This record gives sequence, structure tokens and C-alpha cells, in this order.
Amino acid sequence: MGEIKHYKFTTVVTIAVILLSVLPFHEKTPLDDVPFIDKWTHCVMYAGLSVAMWLDMKGHKRNLHPTTYILVWLLPSLLGGLLELVQKYLTTYRSGEWMDFVADALGAVIATVVCYIISHLCQKRTSARR
Repeated sequence: MGEIKHYKFTTVVTIAVILLSVLPFHEKTPLDDVPFIDKWTHCVMYAGLSVAMWLDMKGHKRNLHPTTYILVWLLPSLLGGLLELVQKYLTTYRSGEWMDFVADALGAVIATVVCYIISHLCQKRTSARR
């Protein structure tokens, strides 16, 4: 339980993603006319989760180990796959889709790459000041 206090942002975003993934929703929304809105939503949710994880991890360490970036991509991607299976097999009002899982993983990849670039640029900047 003590570890959760170090990952508050990640915990809150994870809970939000789980709730948005398993609770029933209204079929019609004002954004229904946007092409692939469902896939964009998945991409943004899992990118947000990856960023939350990175921010929480970055807040505790000056330099992140390279495997941290694998976790920042892998854990949200696995959660996305698990939630797609939950939707498909454990709910009657949601459907699990492979393309949703792909969008989840893509969002996590994009966020991880952006976080890595930001981290790398910040390290270079800090090194140049010394």
C-alpha cells in the first residue's frame, strides 16, 4: 500500500481508464461524426496512462533506467488487452475489439516515445549547464 502513494497520478488515471472501459455508456454522442472517434479515444486514454506513469516515475528518480520506458509502454498495453477481454467475455453491453487493443498500444507507444525524447532533451540540457 505504501507504493501506491508514490504513484498517485498513475493510480487515479488507471482507475479512470478501467471505469471508462467497463461501465455502460450512451450509444449516441455529439462526436459520433468524427472518423474513428472510438480509436482516437483509446489512443488518448492509454497515452495519458503512459504519461502518468512516466511522470510518477520521473518524480522519484533523476535519471530513469531504459527498462522504465519498456514498462511505460508495456503495462498500459497489457491493461488495454485485459480490458478488451473483460469487455468481450464479462460484459453484455460492451464489445472487445482487436483494433481497440491496437489503438491502446499505439497510444502507449506514442506517449513513451515522446516521454523518452523529453527526458533525453532534459538530460542534455542539464549536462550542458554543468
